[in-house]
Amino acid sequence: MVKLPQVVAERTAALPEGLVDHLRRVRKLARKLAKRHGVDRDASELGAACHDLARHMKPEDLLEEADRLEIPVHPMERRVPIMLHGPVAARWLERDGEISDPRVIEAVRYHTTGKSGMSDVSRVVFLADKLEPRKVKHRPELAEVLQLAKVDIDTALLEYVNRQIVRRVERGDLVHPRMLEFRNELIVGFPENEVVSGHDMAVEQGVR
Repeated sequence: MVKLPQVVAERTAALPEGLVDHLRRVRKLARKLAKRHGVDRDASELGAACHDLARHMKPEDLLEEADRLEIPVHPMERRVPIMLHGPVAARWLERDGEISDPRVIEAVRYHTTGKSGMSDVSRVVFLADKLEPRKVKHRPELAEVLQLAKVDIDTALLEYVNRQIVRRVERGDLVHPRMLEFRNELIVGFPENEVVSGHDMAVEQGVR
């Protein structure tokens, strides 16, 4: 596994045990997906290791920290402050100065919503966070998306984002505009009339 910068290691050691375990699982999956798809393994694992460094913070503390760090806050994020844990952690990394790879910082900043134009590293981290074993156990329907991720990253991303948007709408939750923009970009990236569902891709590739 990649060696963590000192400040990151110190922040990680101070996190709740359950969150540390989550980071470990995400790191492992991110490295596997990166290796499978020819993406930078160390950068992917480092992004995975850092993505939830602020996840334990209370909503009011996230808002206060975002204001302190001069992070632009979308009105939706003021209403649902937990969405700020990625941007806050990313700003910590920028200010700590031990991580200079913009792909890692981007992966941390946008791992919750996704974002149009994300790097391959960011895409791997996004999927690894959503598809680590504990989350798939909690939501078995994601097992199909995990199998897709072994075949094609963008197809898996589109399938996950589609499912997540539907899930949030059905629950009456807000959908961040960045996730909608990310979805549209993914669709545009496929040849016209060739967008397939996760089920179709799984059948086509023989994934079970």
